[in-house]
Amino acid sequence: MVDSPSMKDHLLAKIEDRTAVIGVIGLGYVGLPLAMEFVHAGFRVIGYDVSQRVIDLLMAGQSHIQDIPNQVVQEAVAAGRFLATAVEARIGECDAISVAVPTPLSKTRDPDMAFVLAAADAIARQAHPGMCVVLESTTYPGTTRELLQPRLEAMGLTVGQDVFVAFSPERVDPGNPTYQTKNTPKVVGGVTPACVEVASALYASCIDVVVPVSSPEAAELVKLLENTFRAVNIGLVNEIAIVCDKLGVDVWEVINAAATKPFGFMKFTPGPGIGGHCIPLDPHYLAWKMRTLNYKTRFIDLASEINSHMPEWVVQKVADALNEVRKAVRGSRVLVLGVAYKRDIDDVRESPALDVIRLLEGRGAHVEFHDPFVPEFREDGHSRKGVELSDEMLRWADAVVVVTDHKHVDYQRVVDHAALLVDTRNVTAGLKAGRARIIPLASGRRTVGATS
Repeated sequence: MVDSPSMKDHLLAKIEDRTAVIGVIGLGYVGLPLAMEFVHAGFRVIGYDVSQRVIDLLMAGQSHIQDIPNQVVQEAVAAGRFLATAVEARIGECDAISVAVPTPLSKTRDPDMAFVLAAADAIARQAHPGMCVVLESTTYPGTTRELLQPRLEAMGLTVGQDVFVAFSPERVDPGNPTYQTKNTPKVVGGVTPACVEVASALYASCIDVVVPVSSPEAAELVKLLENTFRAVNIGLVNEIAIVCDKLGVDVWEVINAAATKPFGFMKFTPGPGIGGHCIPLDPHYLAWKMRTLNYKTRFIDLASEINSHMPEWVVQKVADALNEVRKAVRGSRVLVLGVAYKRDIDDVRESPALDVIRLLEGRGAHVEFHDPFVPEFREDGHSRKGVELSDEMLRWADAVVVVTDHKHVDYQRVVDHAALLVDTRNVTAGLKAGRARIIPLASGRRTVGATS
């Protein structure tokens, strides 16, 4: 007598022959690229999102994510391989689900798990035997086992036998020309060995390299380590920039020289602060979890303090530079170049530029911005529109501040027409002297350019 196949074997077979229906909850910067990779691997994908605007755009073949061209979405929809929906019942059609919903922090820097809990409740209501559920949203260690697993078990499902639960941290880097979803290794940690086996097979179907780890807690901590590593090192190099400024040393010269060492050094660069969903926020998930265990994460807290201070450092640079030509910040005209949180993308989440603008306006400056990727942004319920980067606008400004170093901005033109340029990204290195007096992020004693 031949035993009937287990739920695990049945689901693995469906993944192997591409008859499994894949669900992706949350169709943003993480979810939509992942959904398209599953489509390209031959699966039918149901994307679930609570935003009807996003659903309507996608079903009309319009991508709202910079890294996903419209054509990719159009082809997926036309082939019947991709459906975007806000109807919760469609989740029940899925054999495997990846959850990629936001995990913001509250004003007190505590994790806001409302989106994860809503997704978990929706999945539990639609769950069935033979389903794999993987959380991808960045969160604190323990979330998968403490929040997701009990909701499925409350429906009478045994994790590891009836359903398979895992965590796999997203590693999306918007605008990265080399590494996208498919060729970025995928870490997977399951609640049971069967869970990690099924989840690994799921991602191996569309991603080049899968890295299994022993538990969801290990996978959750992997993501936090990656971005805490970056936050701490950026905090260190930002402090070095302040040190160099006080010593009258060019921080960029120091960093570039240090980077010639072929071992024991990794190059990080200073700037006006850190932005995006990951680096400014992720370390706080770990710090919060450790506070619940009566442990203070000193490195994380110190790095956050330094990085959070950088917009104020930049604004003080502007104030000091204006003061040298007998102008106050109050009443001065300031043009901010770049409001996206990093180069060549359209994402303003946690961008230090927003803090720079807010602080300048708090001092009474009249601030305009230009960003070739962000013509308009909303903050605190209000819209702000950018301006064209014209010669007239550059001459209008009492000070121009480079916050985000988009590649396609003609910085030589900026130097030629601006009166004062505060360069937080070293974009003026190697340019010819022009009209602008250039103030670098660090080393206030170095002045480049004319002083007309």
